Amino acid sequence: MKRLAAEFIGTFALVFAGTGAIVIDQTTGGAVTHVGVALTFGLIVLAMIYTVGDISGAHLNPAVSLGFFAARRFPLREAIPYIASQCTGALAASGALHFLFPQNKMLGTTVPSGSATQSFVLELILTAILMFVILGVSTGAAEKGITAGIAVGAVIGLEAMFAGPICGASMNPARSLGPAMMSRHFEYLWIYLLAPVIGACIAVLGCRCVRESGCCSGKTPRHAEDR
Repeated sequence: MKRLAAEFIGTFALVFAGTGAIVIDQTTGGAVTHVGVALTFGLIVLAMIYTVGDISGAHLNPAVSLGFFAARRFPLREAIPYIASQCTGALAASGALHFLFPQNKMLGTTVPSGSATQSFVLELILTAILMFVILGVSTGAAEKGITAGIAVGAVIGLEAMFAGPICGASMNPARSLGPAMMSRHFEYLWIYLLAPVIGACIAVLGCRCVRESGCCSGKTPRHAEDR
């Protein structure tokens, strides 16, 4: 239960801070800026990895949990409760933002600015890169774990910075589900539920290509030093 609570709190913080930055940027006429939004997403993930990583592994993302399952590091019987906690945390965060900013109609909902195909492919590739980094920093020498939060947070901030204006750079089904449910904008939700999961699975194949042993046959890291 502590691990599930950690995933709930961590995902709540991620969605509240990240989509909250989007909402406040819109409310204040651009005071946060796009760069500020991207940095917020990266920094909150970094903070949560170091805060709850030793408890739950700080997945904070259903695609990451399913990626670890595909990599044979995480059993499905544990992945399912993780995903439920993550989605619940995201919904709670979006509910809090809806209460604070009832005038905002989107609440940070991810929608494509171009075609659905363009955003689907972008989300797939972005998540594949993210999961590839996560798999890399969560295996190997112990010292990798010390900087894992920096690596993962940096990748999220980087990808949000350059791809956010086109596809939203969600890379996280829970992050997209919460705002979509609260704002009732479901038309493009399928992109942000499906593409990250496929991308995470592709990353597992990439990990197997460059790490012939140990990458996708071990146990899920549950402690910060393993992350």
